[in-house]
Order: sequence, then C-alpha cells, then structure tokens
Amino acid sequence: MSMTVQPQPDRLDPSVTAAQNDAFRRLACLGVPLAQPIQGRMHVTRSLMEAGDGFMAEAVNVTGAFDTFEPENDPEGWHDFGAVEIRGETVFWKIDLYEAGSDFRYGAETPDDPATTIRVLTIMMARDW
Repeated sequence: MSMTVQPQPDRLDPSVTAAQNDAFRRLACLGVPLAQPIQGRMHVTRSLMEAGDGFMAEAVNVTGAFDTFEPENDPEGWHDFGAVEIRGETVFWKIDLYEAGSDFRYGAETPDDPATTIRVLTIMMARDW
C-alpha cells in the first residue's frame, strides 16, 4: 500500500497549488482548457460507476464546478478535497499529488511545480471511504 506525504504547507504558497488543483479538476471533470500543462488523471470508484441513472456524470460535473472552500474544509488552502451532496448521497473528491516518475509511490516534493508533480483526482461515494 502506498501513501502520499504532502510537504508542510509553510514551505510554499498554497494559493499556487490551489490554483493548479482547481485548473486540473476543471480540466478533468469539465474539459476546461488549461493555460499551462498539468499532468494528472482522474479515477472514480466502482460504486460511483454502478450508481446508474447518470449519477456518475452528475458527480463528475458537480466536482468540476465545486468552489465552496472554507477553512473548515480546506485548512491548508490547497483545494485538494471536497464533499458534495447529490440526490441525498454524499460524494467525496480528493486530489493527491505525486512526484513525477515515482510510479505514484512518493508525494510531490514541489507540488506547486506542474513539471514535477502528477495529480490524481479520485471521486468516490462517501461510504467507500
């Protein structure tokens, strides 16, 4: 089992990482073009895929449009987690930051550098957590 270890937030400007996370999430979920290249991929859990009736598509769209970041749900200011309600179900999304070339084994040492960071956006039912 791999585990990402994120750098201490006081070592970098969190607004830069937040802007990159937002841009990547909007690209992955909504197809919004990026001003600069950001490497990454999106995953959804099996239960989200099996929810049926367009639920997964709705979850992806709502995740892409999410912009309700507050100190309670974004204490480090990275815009790397969100929880949304869809049809009475709670859906979580999370962005993990990995060092490029590490086969997703090591957390990004410079998460504000898109040339050395790979983002992984996971969208899941809260009950999958």
